[in-house]
Amino acid sequence: MTTTETTRSHSSLPPGPSARGPVVLVGGAGKTGARVAAGLASLGVPTRVASRSGAVRFDWDDRSTWDAALDGAGAAYVAFAPDLALPGADASVHELATRAARHGVHRVVLLSGRGEEGARRAEEALLSVLPSATVVRCAWFAQNFSEGMLRPAVLDGVIALPAPPSLAEPFVDADDIAAVAVRALSTPGLEGRVLELTGPRAVPLAEAAAVLARASGRAVEYAEVSPAAFSAGAVAAGMLPGEADALAELFAEVLDGRNEQTTGTVREVLGREARSLEQFAADAAAAGAWR
Repeated sequence: MTTTETTRSHSSLPPGPSARGPVVLVGGAGKTGARVAAGLASLGVPTRVASRSGAVRFDWDDRSTWDAALDGAGAAYVAFAPDLALPGADASVHELATRAARHGVHRVVLLSGRGEEGARRAEEALLSVLPSATVVRCAWFAQNFSEGMLRPAVLDGVIALPAPPSLAEPFVDADDIAAVAVRALSTPGLEGRVLELTGPRAVPLAEAAAVLARASGRAVEYAEVSPAAFSAGAVAAGMLPGEADALAELFAEVLDGRNEQTTGTVREVLGREARSLEQFAADAAAAGAWR
């Protein structure tokens, strides 16, 4: 697999965000969105965080909120919630892209996931309307263990997923994801591309648990469970039953080895190696993620 799976030609590059207005961050309060906002701010690029509960409201389930969030923007970073692979996400992304084009927002970066057919449909929906957009297609976030749904599992000492312990995943650091997205939003050269981001190596799930245990100083083990058991555990942790079932089905689908291969895209775009799971875990532990 090449580091860039898709390159689309276009006659002219869209203007940078500072040429027209702020970068609107759809899902800007999330793991990657907040980091993208900080990265753009460090470059002096104005941003507009759009979320369900923020000052600028954006709700994927309420399309009446979309136009106000896009109005006057120069570019957009889009993180779909709850997951781009879920049914109907492609239709929502297509409609958002249509409205973005109507508002003159052609520089768009979409956060996507590897190996997910639903996510692939959403990518195609975006690029069919905005061929100059950039897709950032990611491996599993390392931050899922420190900021996301798997943090309670680390604290409880058992990471339970519907996959064998030997299954390897090239976990990618959200800081690397954000840095690539900032580059795509602030400089020319990445338009019309689908960029696959991974960490430097694929880590077996049982080894990932051991890495987290060493860094956190906690006893952390990995356990393979059925999709039904995973869904039940997610519901017990507060997830809606429909979302838990869909997530369990998604994990059972993609945790089959299809995403084990690494890419060099982080190095290609940023000029440095991707951060490893060990680096992430050490930094997260030092920051108190599992206290």
